Amino acid sequence: MLDISPAEWTAILLSLRVAVIATLVATPFGIALAWLLARREFWGKSVLDALVHLPLVLPPVVTGYLLLLTFGRRGLVGGFLADHLGIVFAFRWTGAALACGLMAFPLLVRPMRLSIEAIDRRLEQAAETLGATPFKVFFTVTLPLALPGVLAGMVLGFAKAIGEFGATITFVSNIPGETQTISSAIYSLIQTPDGDAAAGRLVIVSIVLALGALIAAEWFARRATARLHGN
Repeated sequence: MLDISPAEWTAILLSLRVAVIATLVATPFGIALAWLLARREFWGKSVLDALVHLPLVLPPVVTGYLLLLTFGRRGLVGGFLADHLGIVFAFRWTGAALACGLMAFPLLVRPMRLSIEAIDRRLEQAAETLGATPFKVFFTVTLPLALPGVLAGMVLGFAKAIGEFGATITFVSNIPGETQTISSAIYSLIQTPDGDAAAGRLVIVSIVLALGALIAAEWFARRATARLHGN
């Protein structure tokens, strides 16, 4: 039951690769957007917040189809990238990372925003009165205090990216060795005669990865709470 085949290892390693890249690329944007939503008031803030969380409520297939229309070889953005920069997302593992990053983005941003909102603004104001620039205040006061929340968001985003299926298979299909992640491999195996054992192995791997990520996210959240209360 636990004898994982080379093809299954390929799907597992590809999933990890896609999830790691998606998380690392999305994190700087997530931090910036979390800070903007937590610290600034502006016209259209509620609309921006809704757009950030839209992938959570849209059917994943819809998100994948929109990605295909935008970043496909004939899409407005995808066509330009392919013709001028040689960058192709559709039906490539990089497209899987893009789809996973977009689907994971709301879960990544939310803990970061809550962590920044919980920081006492008087600490930031004290740094400003001592002559620190806004950038220095952010990198020396805000970000260190929000770090557990940032890490929790990264872990949750990683967990979501590992398990993403609908948007990925719509945008990049299910190509073994190129775009076939754990989820799409399970989908293929349950439709294959005698594929139940292999599907079961990948299900166990998925559960282990998801549980590990959730436990880590909870630990980071507790660290954030303890730090903010001075413990």
